[in-house]
Amino acid sequence: MTIDTINSQIRSVTGLELCNISCEKAYRRLFSGLSVSLSAGQCLRILGSNGSGKTSLLKIIAGLSRDFEGVIHWQGDERSQAFINKSELLYLGHLTGVKASLTPVENLSWWVSLCLPTYHLQHKDICNALSQLGLGCELNTPCHLLSAGQQRRVALARLILSQQKVWILDEPFTAIDPLGISQVEHYIKQHQSDGGMAIITSHQIIHHVELLHLDLADYQQGAK
Repeated sequence: MTIDTINSQIRSVTGLELCNISCEKAYRRLFSGLSVSLSAGQCLRILGSNGSGKTSLLKIIAGLSRDFEGVIHWQGDERSQAFINKSELLYLGHLTGVKASLTPVENLSWWVSLCLPTYHLQHKDICNALSQLGLGCELNTPCHLLSAGQQRRVALARLILSQQKVWILDEPFTAIDPLGISQVEHYIKQHQSDGGMAIITSHQIIHHVELLHLDLADYQQGAK
């Protein structure tokens, strides 16, 4: 299987809908009354100050947190809560999920075996993904010897291999240089053109991706 092959399953995405979502943490209301819908090929950028609830909202969408009120619909499912199937979801959080004792190749091979077991990606596919992100000379270097930016690139190489329909990316540009940012923007844009969805948070300016915006300040106490 080649990485450039368009995954026909991605094109079957119909939509994600959040209806009247509210979230409270440590007795503090982060946001309330939040409603948004996302269709195939769209990318939603969630804006907000530190502590406003951006990561909490991403975890709610990913089905990693049930600490909320409201309704989620996925793919037109009419059940009161229809979370995205985990096999259809790529979630990259603040932490890279990179094991320091393993090499980039070992880290990505482990992730492929866990998350993409049916796609039969080969060793050369993994090496190619890492090389595209500038890690061609570090394929077999233990990750604890890599810089923070290089470890982030190991995690972001999953975008190249991913066959999941929905990408949820929490500050994906952290610790990477302008070239790396441009590369990640390219992969997000390609994912959109293949019919996939992306939901991201970022304090960086995003130049080359068509975005919808959701500002949590509009759903916080005192918002007009």
